[in-house]
Order: sequence, then C-alpha cells, then structure tokens
Amino acid sequence: MRHAARRALLTAAAALVLAGCATASPRPAGPARPTAPSSRQDEDRLLKAAERRLVADCLDAQGLTLPATTRTHAPAPGPAARADTRLQTALFGRDPRELSLTLATGLTVTANSDGCLAAARAELYGDQHRWFRAQVTVDNLRAEAHARMKDDPAHRAALDRWTRCAAPSGGPRTGRPDPVVAARCTRESGLADVRARLEPAELAAVRTLHRDQVAIYEQLRARALRRAAELSAHPTGKNEKKGTDAS
Repeated sequence: MRHAARRALLTAAAALVLAGCATASPRPAGPARPTAPSSRQDEDRLLKAAERRLVADCLDAQGLTLPATTRTHAPAPGPAARADTRLQTALFGRDPRELSLTLATGLTVTANSDGCLAAARAELYGDQHRWFRAQVTVDNLRAEAHARMKDDPAHRAALDRWTRCAAPSGGPRTGRPDPVVAARCTRESGLADVRARLEPAELAAVRTLHRDQVAIYEQLRARALRRAAELSAHPTGKNEKKGTDAS
C-alpha cells in the first residue's frame, strides 16, 4: 500500500506539472495587469500556471523541456529512455525522499526535496517543508473525517448492511463491487444518509484538531498567489527575477 501511495503521489505531481498554463491578456496600452482570481478554482488555475512556468524555466536551464502529454508507459531502451530518465530526475530529484508525513489514517506521504518541482514550490510558497506538511494535512482532512466515522455505531451498522448488500452470499468480497451495485447498496443500506449526517461534524472536528496546519496552509497559499500574480504580469521575463535580486 505504501508503494502504491508513492506511485499515486508521483502520478498526481506529474499531472499537476503537465497541466495547461493560462496567462492574462494584456491591455491595449501599458503593461499587462492580470485580473485577480474571483474564485478558489481561478486561484488554483493561477497557481498551477505559475508552478508550470517555474518548472519549465528550471528544466530549460538544464536543456530539457516538458513533454506535451504525460507518458502512459515505460520508455523503451535507448537514447529516448535515457532522456526520459534525465527528465524524471530533473523533475522529481535524485536524493532520497526527505519529506515525509504519516497521517492519522496511517497513510505515509513522502516527497523529494530536490528537483524542479520541489524548487518551483519552494519559490512559490517560500518554505517547502512547511508547505508540504500543511498541504498534505489539509488535502487529507476529509479522509481523516471519514476514518473517524467508523467508530460511530450507526455508521458501523450501515456499513454492515452495505457489505451484505454488496456481497449477498455472506462470503468475503474478492474485489470492488460493480459501481452501479455499490451505489445502489450505499442508498439502500442508509450509508449515504449516515455519512451525510456525520461528515460535517467530523470534518469540523478534524479542522479544529489541525487548525495550526490549516492556518499555515492559508498563509502560504496567499503568499504563493502573490508570487503567481507577479509571474503572470511578466509572462516572458524568465530572467527578470534574477536581475531584481541582483539589485
């Protein structure tokens, strides 16, 4: 399960890096002034665009470029494979995974602290280690709330009914039930209603439990949005930040 979690994290990171980039259109006169994000979704798109921009610049400095699409299979032996290995190393780093957090659910999430992806996030969020811990915590609040529900007697009873519905023979299930069957059993067992009743309170409880990390998450996200807006205002100025730092 641990290896699967790591592969899932790597896949998710790759998908984020390879997401499309959007920049604000300049006004007819004067320098470009990006429109402030009007929703959480707009903010997410701005952050993804900035992250991709920083990753692309980092790779460009090493003579590498992001592929147009994600790879769906292992590269074949030869020069292409070596180039792909070099790209993966540049993106995700070569050192042992130095960032690690074990959640209340028992899942351990790890990430490298080097590579272009890590460097981009350090540039955006300011403190890579604090951001990793806060992001992983916040991203898994709902999973932790669901895990806490399992201690509720009503949830246990509904889950037992769901299991009997999904595996009417009474024997152990050999795999996941058909999605249509699972959805029907969720309704008929009352599990959906129990979860809907319990989730708001449990989610509020875990947010309170992790309020320090939630606060850090929002603080660093706000910092990243400011930096992303700066990058969006200068869509082609790869070296402008270096010149500003030098001054």
